[in-house]
Amino acid sequence: MKIEKILVPVDGSDFSLKAVEYAAEFAPMVGASVVLLTCRLEVTSLLSKELYEKAIKDLDGHAQALLEPYKEIFSKAHVPVTDMVLGGTPEDAILQVAKGEDCDMIIMGSRGYSDIKGLFLGSTTHRVLQLAECPVTVIR
Repeated sequence: MKIEKILVPVDGSDFSLKAVEYAAEFAPMVGASVVLLTCRLEVTSLLSKELYEKAIKDLDGHAQALLEPYKEIFSKAHVPVTDMVLGGTPEDAILQVAKGEDCDMIIMGSRGYSDIKGLFLGSTTHRVLQLAECPVTVIR
């Protein structure tokens, strides 16, 4: 199995940082690039056009700021990285990007910032483990 592209979803948690640090060490060993993903809230289309656009701009700006320290870690490790911000639920975004970007592997934290906590793993991690079509490495 050749690993060329690794998806690393992040949410600003300590577990995300650990996953990024692990991926920054692992990716160069296999010659892989990284897709760095974070999710933002969906914005309702019931807003006026101006409010909708402002909400999207604000949420995307916050998401890009969240990605910056992680991008720096990959840059220092000389790992090629592409960053993405998607709206929606994290598990759906992770599964969509993993498939759409033909990722060979997902490296993610065992827990993150979410409203619903799983019993041992975060609910997002648990769902990704169940539904991902590629190998998933969970970092704790």
